[in-house]
Amino acid sequence: MCEYSSVDGFANDWHLVHLGSRAVGGAAMVMTEASAVLPEGRISPQDLGVWKDDHIPMLARIFRFIEAQGAVPAMQLAHAGRKASTAAPWKGGAALDESEEGWRPIFGPSAIAFSAASPTPEPLDVGGIARIVQAFADAARRALEAGAKILEIHAAHGYLMHEFFSPLSNTRNDCYGGAFENRTRVLREVVQAVRHRWPAGLPLFVRISSTDWVDGGWAIQDSVCLAKQLQPLGVDLIDCSSGGAVPNVPIPAGPGFQVPFAERIRKEAGIATAAVGMITAPEQADHILRTGQADMVFLAKELLRDPYWPLRAADQLRQNGPWPNQYLRAKRG
Repeated sequence: MCEYSSVDGFANDWHLVHLGSRAVGGAAMVMTEASAVLPEGRISPQDLGVWKDDHIPMLARIFRFIEAQGAVPAMQLAHAGRKASTAAPWKGGAALDESEEGWRPIFGPSAIAFSAASPTPEPLDVGGIARIVQAFADAARRALEAGAKILEIHAAHGYLMHEFFSPLSNTRNDCYGGAFENRTRVLREVVQAVRHRWPAGLPLFVRISSTDWVDGGWAIQDSVCLAKQLQPLGVDLIDCSSGGAVPNVPIPAGPGFQVPFAERIRKEAGIATAAVGMITAPEQADHILRTGQADMVFLAKELLRDPYWPLRAADQLRQNGPWPNQYLRAKRG
């Protein structure tokens, strides 16, 4: 979950406490927010970044603390594409220009704005694409040096990777547009470049939007095909979210509404998946795993509401949660 609390991409005490408290709270894995691989790839001027070596020391401090609590430190790498240069949500989330700490140009696969209120992105040429692929690889090396043990490439929610493979935002006619194989090329190149820097023994995840929820857009069957492409390249798990390619799309949101995507991709592509989205009850999460709908459950907003949810869930399910010694006297039962 983006915190919009960085200056020049640097992690700080907010991130230490925010991420560290989820590790203390019993989460098995604690992942950073979408961390920009280039400064122009930030969603907002306050996004976390990993585009320069100076970012490594504070990230390393945070990851050491997470690991000391028994959790696995993970990092999500991202480029916002045409959705870059916007204000934090509590400031309205509107596009920012240079006079408001924003920047131009912003980049995308095609000159198609996200919305009527958004600036038109500059289409990336082949050299620009290669620069971004290299930036993901360099960011993977920095995450490794900082001590991350799991890496995730953010290719969902209408950000740059998703923009390339969704026909709603990609109308190119070169080798990065048109046919499915071409529209998914950038993500495959990023995965290969990252895997070159990321050790084979450490997991690599990819977060996707399983569907755009729009006729003529990216669909679940495309996600199954994409997962089949990514697994041989060294991707270990698909994090199955949805939406974000275009604004104002009606989404039938409800408890566990995205879980069927994880189940279908898992069964048809033969790859591990994570279920996300309005998973709030311990019994609900437990059922998803026990019935084979997904291999992992990722919590976001629920962990914002309650950083100690995993400990509470373990007690509710009569499991032995990893209560820290400092908190044992507060444990029930």
